[in-house]
Amino acid sequence: MRNRSEPLALRMRPRTIDDIVGQAHVIGPKTPLYKMVKKGYVPSLLLYGEPGTGKTSLAYAIARTAGRELVAINATSAGKKEIEEAAEAARWSGNVVLFIDEIHRLNKAQQDVLLPHLESGLITLIGATTENPFHEVNPAIRSRCGQIQRLKRLEPADLLIVLKRALTDSVRGLGAQPVKIDEALLWRIAEAAGGDARAALSLLEAAVAAADERDDGLYVDEAIVASCTANRGFTHDKYGDHYYSLLSAFQKSVRGSDVDAALHYLARLLEGGDLVAVCRRLLVIAYEDVGLANPLMGVKVQAAVAAAERIGLPEARIPLATVTIELCLSPKSNSAYKALDAALADVRAGKVGEIPDHLKDAHYQGAAVLGHGQGYLYPHDYPNGWVAQSYLPSTLAGVRYYEPKEHGDEKHYAKVYRRLEQLKRESAIGP
Repeated sequence: MRNRSEPLALRMRPRTIDDIVGQAHVIGPKTPLYKMVKKGYVPSLLLYGEPGTGKTSLAYAIARTAGRELVAINATSAGKKEIEEAAEAARWSGNVVLFIDEIHRLNKAQQDVLLPHLESGLITLIGATTENPFHEVNPAIRSRCGQIQRLKRLEPADLLIVLKRALTDSVRGLGAQPVKIDEALLWRIAEAAGGDARAALSLLEAAVAAADERDDGLYVDEAIVASCTANRGFTHDKYGDHYYSLLSAFQKSVRGSDVDAALHYLARLLEGGDLVAVCRRLLVIAYEDVGLANPLMGVKVQAAVAAAERIGLPEARIPLATVTIELCLSPKSNSAYKALDAALADVRAGKVGEIPDHLKDAHYQGAAVLGHGQGYLYPHDYPNGWVAQSYLPSTLAGVRYYEPKEHGDEKHYAKVYRRLEQLKRESAIGP
């Protein structure tokens, strides 16, 4: 029997890959990884995902299923010695899988010891990280890992299976004594865990520890579950990969005019206290996604941001909610920054050309001798403030960067733009 002083989450750790709940895209019966492990073959691989998604549990289950010995170390505390010891054990048995948690934190000295053993095949590596390995893990290590698998947060339905297993397992779980708890309360625990199996089991363990003892067993009521799950179900990391995905989802929801989705992601960002990032992103959205379709939104967002920064949270949510909804419901246009990006692409490609002489600076002695400023026509001296005149370098004559859109306020700019293009053609300016 397992040591009852161990946390329930540790006691209930899956023993084989068939015990894994969820993650069917990684270790489901039809996946290549499942078939490999069942045949006793373990490839070097990287597992990444948020805390509680089961990276460590999966590593142990893979090793045990394949009949391999697992040596576990943490990159933040282990040194070269621990890696060499794992290599030595592999030399003797040829059956070792080295599990390195927080592998993105390996320093150069550790990598120098590890890489030759990976290259030779002496060590089979399973690395775990909460960070995106394509950003944070050394490319040399990535290239030596046959698979990179992302583990996802578990769904409440998956966690419900985990909780029920713990309640009925009399050896490792809580099944030695009958526990009475409504399925609706188990579901509440599953939802409060936020996709984290370890958190779900810890919440259940706490609830059972607080249960009332009755003749027919332990009884967990709604008040106990409410107390144990208070302030649970939300995590926020301002530096992880998930954080940038959250900001991305917020902007894309506004861009897609989905008010409810935008408010959901805004709530998650604000609940994490991330006022600065929200304000910055809203300003970007006003010009990147709304742009010329509703130019006034830039001013409105700036005013809302100034108000939010001055009053701070929690009241800052009020102007931010207002402007987020208005951004969602506003007409959208990316034509302005797309036009500039097209111009930047030409400049970076060397398509610059000579500035026409009549546009060059003439405010210095000798400019006239060089022909600078000569022949320049001052638009304000002409009707409607416009006169036919070339502005682009001759090598770029006729190029068009701006493609106006025909909705929102931009339709008015589009009308003016088309009229100017017509005047250019009539005056033989441009193509």
